[in-house]
Amino acid sequence: MYSIFDIFKVSIGPSSSHTMGPMIAAKHFRDLLINKSIDSEVNKINAVLFGSLAYTGKAHGSEKGVVLGLEGYSPETIKANEIKSTITKVKRTKSISISSSNKIQFIIDENIIFDTKTSPKGHSNTLEIIAYDKNHNEILKKTYQSIGGGFIRVKGERKRFALPKESPYEFDSCDQLIQMCKKNKMKIDELTLENELANMSKTELRKKILSIWQVMNECIESGLNTEGVLDGGLKVKRRAAKIYRQLNKSRKLDPLKAMDFTDVYAMAVNEENASGGKLVTAPTNGAAGIIPAVIRYYLEFTRNSNKEGIIRFLLTAGSIGILYKKNASISGAEVGCQGEVGVACSMAAGGLVSALGGSNKEIECAAEIAMEHNLGLTCDPIKGLVQIPCIERNAMGAVKSINAARLSMLGKGTHKVTLDQVIKTMMDTGKDMQSIYKETAQGGLAVNVVEC
Repeated sequence: MYSIFDIFKVSIGPSSSHTMGPMIAAKHFRDLLINKSIDSEVNKINAVLFGSLAYTGKAHGSEKGVVLGLEGYSPETIKANEIKSTITKVKRTKSISISSSNKIQFIIDENIIFDTKTSPKGHSNTLEIIAYDKNHNEILKKTYQSIGGGFIRVKGERKRFALPKESPYEFDSCDQLIQMCKKNKMKIDELTLENELANMSKTELRKKILSIWQVMNECIESGLNTEGVLDGGLKVKRRAAKIYRQLNKSRKLDPLKAMDFTDVYAMAVNEENASGGKLVTAPTNGAAGIIPAVIRYYLEFTRNSNKEGIIRFLLTAGSIGILYKKNASISGAEVGCQGEVGVACSMAAGGLVSALGGSNKEIECAAEIAMEHNLGLTCDPIKGLVQIPCIERNAMGAVKSINAARLSMLGKGTHKVTLDQVIKTMMDTGKDMQSIYKETAQGGLAVNVVEC
């Protein structure tokens, strides 16, 4: 059974599947070498990236992820200053430390290979890491698939989930989740909480959820206080800080002020992501601005908002994310942006209804509305960077999720299309979508807007 902490993970930008995934894979490979006591035999390591990773990995910092992982860093523990200093050190010394006792030559442009000619089997985000001894003999080889949101699949290993198999309320569909809630007279957040308590105490759980929100909020604040031009060559200027100042200066009564602030909070997060900052997958890096922005909307523009509402929001949104993870995909490389911004929008809509005290029926309806109007959304970032259209798209997704929540609650949750049906539709649509629209930068805006 998945945990909400499989969905909400501390990450580094700009991509959960292309930066964080390779980092986790490389760290896993390094740990294997050490655990098998063969790290001292290693003389050379190559990392080969295939599919979407090969096409847009350079723009998404895949090299950075591989290097940091091989150096022993994890996304959740690495400090912001360690990211840049480690990459600089590896480039300068042309070496990496596989363990405390073995430093080997490692030239990023030579030992990390972007193979755009070989089609990967199983998933578009495939990474192969191979270790050789001094006689060029292969001593360890592992194939990884970065399947979205910082999840990796290791060839030959079983899936590992954060919650034990004996979770009290296991569910595979929204219908099953709703029926369990009805039978046990629970709200979705209450049932989710009981599942999470299989792993930790209530005090620990509460602290962990609020720490996730703290990282989200710190990311917003960092984005609101940072200006400049984003790296990558598109010369995209950060706008969140300037717009935020303008909004705070304005004394004009404006009924759409809440929307403006929601926009700028979402953009702040994704500008931080684009610059390689620290954030939380929600469910991915590319869509990480939506949920934090909607929580800030809840705190600043709704009555009686409090920490308990934040906890209800994230528990509910997490369960909705689990449904998409189980029954569809949260990978832009697999189903396009509907699996990232679409899923985040759906999670935020349901989470907001929960925070506002809505019914389970209203939560499902809001989540369904939000995804229904993201179906078919492509992932075609210009130059492969998580900048255009990604930053603005998070702002649009955040506002759309609020609209979906309001529509659902105004209609008392009445709906014709179920969340399960729209999740299946999203997956079917993603399968039918051409690969040029799935994080390869080979179609759509990526080819029609060549230079900015």
